[in-house]
Amino acid sequence: MTQEEMKQLGCTPIEDFITEDFGAIGTEERNAFELGCDAFLIGEHLKKERISAGLTQQQLAEKIGSKKSFISRIEHGKVDIQLSTLYRLFNGLGRQVSFAVL
Repeated sequence: MTQEEMKQLGCTPIEDFITEDFGAIGTEERNAFELGCDAFLIGEHLKKERISAGLTQQQLAEKIGSKKSFISRIEHGKVDIQLSTLYRLFNGLGRQVSFAVL
């Protein structure tokens, strides 16, 4: 649906709400918000893959030489992880990580 069609229906694009609450794209506050969103999405993906593999947070932590609390913080988007840690986590689940730069 185009923005014009949304306006005709009386809908406000989500981008407008995000800009109102966190500032325009490129501002410090908006960048922090978007990084938090990325951390949340990575955590959700990790949790989905962990559950699919039939592992608890404790079991995954033991498998990669970490602590359960660290896995929990990642799954809740509360920690900024290094790329090497991301690889270790998903390798521990028998998965591979790939990236695309857009």
